[in-house]
Amino acid sequence: MPYTLLPLPKINTCVTSPITPMSPMRPLALFRLSASSALLALGMLMARVALASARGDPPPPPPPPSVPQLARRFGALSYNHGFGKYYGESNIHLIRNGSYVTIALNKTTGAGLASDSKFYYGFFSAAMKLPAGYTSGVVVAFYMSNSDVYPHNHDEIDFELLGHETGRRWALQTNIYGNGSVSTGREEKFYLWFDPTLDYHHYSIIWNSHHIVFLVDDIPIREAAYSARFASVYPSKPMSVYATIWDGSEWATSGGKYPVDYKYAPFVASFGDMVMDGCKLDPGNSNSTAQPCSRKSVSDLDPVGGEEFVKLSEQQAAAMSWARQKLMFYSYCKDVRRFKVMPAECGSK
Repeated sequence: MPYTLLPLPKINTCVTSPITPMSPMRPLALFRLSASSALLALGMLMARVALASARGDPPPPPPPPSVPQLARRFGALSYNHGFGKYYGESNIHLIRNGSYVTIALNKTTGAGLASDSKFYYGFFSAAMKLPAGYTSGVVVAFYMSNSDVYPHNHDEIDFELLGHETGRRWALQTNIYGNGSVSTGREEKFYLWFDPTLDYHHYSIIWNSHHIVFLVDDIPIREAAYSARFASVYPSKPMSVYATIWDGSEWATSGGKYPVDYKYAPFVASFGDMVMDGCKLDPGNSNSTAQPCSRKSVSDLDPVGGEEFVKLSEQQAAAMSWARQKLMFYSYCKDVRRFKVMPAECGSK
């Protein structure tokens, strides 16, 4: 309904009411009221900052820098044209004619999707909207893996969104495994600059022979460049694409301090704008180390060899620096308590 502004009584209008000898105390009273209000507002602001600090969450950073769009430039796939049910079929529901999918976690099971094809390099992306409210112990993941084919020396590239207890925020964890190097977790953790429960946001992976890049809404937050130091554990075999939700009570929130509370279930995550563009594995190619596909030309939208995908631009590098300075709160390369000898690739960071 429209608001009606009422005129202030003249007795309180210090600008238009002259100061006369008959009312010497009125300006002082107004000053005291204004000072009191200002102190109250300042106190409330300081209390909010102190509360955020006590929770361990930093205050939201300034808006992110602008970067070129990538995710929306690729054609999005519907569920029926690229994915199948991985597990938890009863907790998977298609919406908008399969353009979007919801997956849920309840006390019985989680749920997951898996790509119909395997890929060797490319650009992989999904728009995600996360469950709101108390989500401690809940993990929502968008990742690539080949553990079904190589159980002892598998590769993996992970986005994992970690749920939270009351008053906290979702945290984003990225991880990379190569050639079965699961004993050396390469985790990096970030806060987000938005509320991921209010709308869809794009989480994307660039994977090619030059580097692996994690992007959120097209902003690079992490780059793992191929190098001689990193070669032995660089993901190098075809992988499938997965989207899952599951119970990570043992570790996901404060190291397992806060497990999933199923009185808040079901926990529902939504996925859409799925992109899988790259070298699709030829099922008839038994040599997993050989290049399983080739392209007749290299275009700007070639995520395997295109100019925009093999090296970060200055604008992207600046945006990544912003994200890592403002939002990253853990990197395995800085965890001296965990590693007596740092992983070889950390020497170049």
